[in-house]
Amino acid sequence: MSRSVNAREKLLEAAVKVVRSKGFAATSVDDLCVEAGVTKGAFFHHFASKEALGIAAAEYWSKMTGALFAAAPYQQVEDPLERLLAYLRFRRDILGGELCEFTCLAGTMLQEVYAQHPAIAAACQESIASHAATLEPMISAAMLARGLDPEGASTGWTASGLALHSQVVLQGAFILAKGSGGPAIARDSVDHLTRYIRLLFTSAGANPDPSP
Repeated sequence: MSRSVNAREKLLEAAVKVVRSKGFAATSVDDLCVEAGVTKGAFFHHFASKEALGIAAAEYWSKMTGALFAAAPYQQVEDPLERLLAYLRFRRDILGGELCEFTCLAGTMLQEVYAQHPAIAAACQESIASHAATLEPMISAAMLARGLDPEGASTGWTASGLALHSQVVLQGAFILAKGSGGPAIARDSVDHLTRYIRLLFTSAGANPDPSP
């Protein structure tokens, strides 16, 4: 049996699609209602304003992508460093199709609204940071397995810093993909990030799988 989707969720799904395609400012309430197939009255029943929808959309994005990554194949890789590298391969593999199909809603909105809508910006920042936080345990475990301190005493870099840096690279990759009109440059950026992480652990005495 197919799952019933209520008007609020239809509007959030519409926001994910339309905002990634047009941007937050260029997306109107009418655009969202048409995409969702609901009335404007239904919109304002669920959201007091377009800004309230933006905040909710960032939270919905976190929930939706969180479920995607939690079920991804890399989660089954036993060794934490190999799991991290498999995560990057997974991120590279999903860079395809139209720009709006693989770019990040939170990053898209954050770049655009950080000055005008601080509440949306905060929700987007939390979305990106919360995803980075899911990587920190595997990075910490990979460091500990190789005799490294996750707080940076033995390396000068930390598990939390590397987790956030991975998202900096990915968000930048999305921007460059938008500028170039396709995912090739984003895939190249993920490849460079993968090489960088291998080098970090190799220089610390690790021996990660050298295959691309």
